[in-house]
Amino acid sequence: MLAVGHEVFVETQAGAGSGFPDEAYTAAGATVVQSAAEAWAQQMVLKVKEPVREEYGFLREDLVLFTYLHLAADEALTRALLDAGTTAIAYETVQPDTGGLPLLMPMSEVAGRMAVQVGAHHLSRFLGGRGLLLGGVPGVPQGEVIILGGGTVGTNAAKIALGLGARVTILDVNHVRLQYIDDVFGGRVQTLMSNLGNIEEATRRADLLVGSVLIPGARAPRLVTREMVSGMRPGSVIVDVAVDQGGCIETIRPTTHDDPTYVIDGVVHYGVSNMPGAMPNTATIALSNQTLPYTLKLADDTRGALLQDRALQRGLNTFAGKITYAGVGLAFNLPVTTAESALTA
Repeated sequence: MLAVGHEVFVETQAGAGSGFPDEAYTAAGATVVQSAAEAWAQQMVLKVKEPVREEYGFLREDLVLFTYLHLAADEALTRALLDAGTTAIAYETVQPDTGGLPLLMPMSEVAGRMAVQVGAHHLSRFLGGRGLLLGGVPGVPQGEVIILGGGTVGTNAAKIALGLGARVTILDVNHVRLQYIDDVFGGRVQTLMSNLGNIEEATRRADLLVGSVLIPGARAPRLVTREMVSGMRPGSVIVDVAVDQGGCIETIRPTTHDDPTYVIDGVVHYGVSNMPGAMPNTATIALSNQTLPYTLKLADDTRGALLQDRALQRGLNTFAGKITYAGVGLAFNLPVTTAESALTA
């Protein structure tokens, strides 16, 4: 950013938890400011997570906010952005013409791999789990990992689960994706079409159930009902990576790294809504690699970049008091204006 003529301001200690001290930023030419208010006073603000209520007062009409937003699961933030007239671009909905979600991918990779790690950990008896080792040992069956959704999270979860020696099943509605998974894993992963019957049957036999279903910018569909959860074995574990989009398990609710789990019907639920936050050094570098090219475009000419770059335009969620992403409007039954119409009004 500095190399092409932009000024960069960093709130003090913003990178400390990820292993990047203030001195690293000043050495690179950035200005370290002492308060959140000073950081939010700039023309464009980059974050990782969506603004919390204490930050709503910093939102304003001439602000460009570029971060993860997950608005379809957060009506209060949606209305705060609309009231302020903020230009809000969501990492998770930036999408090129070729498809894919390049700014969600690095966090999905981290979260998918973590899902099996934390799930395996919470299968420990002292944490309320079944006391089952996912990989088993000679003469003892492996545990069974069921993954709902075969996208980036699901395939990364499968890699780790296979590496631990578990039996792995992935369910998805896209037959082409299931073919891809079968080819990539050489038939070592069982693939099933995602439908009510298959989900119900697979859930019953899961030792670890990973929810990884995503509809870009919209609320995650509820695939596993409370009744299905009740039919799972006591001490089995659910990790719902989709919790920040409302979750695909009916019984899931957001939790924190400090208090990550709770138990319903004997089943351990892990609902941390910022899983990559536990691995901040890896997550920071991975996210920065992907966001920087888009950040440069927005910093050079925000409106021009949003008009000319279709990927960024798809990422625009609110502009000048209007919702510009269909999934967000649908979630709260609010009117939607196309991004192009809003930008050219």
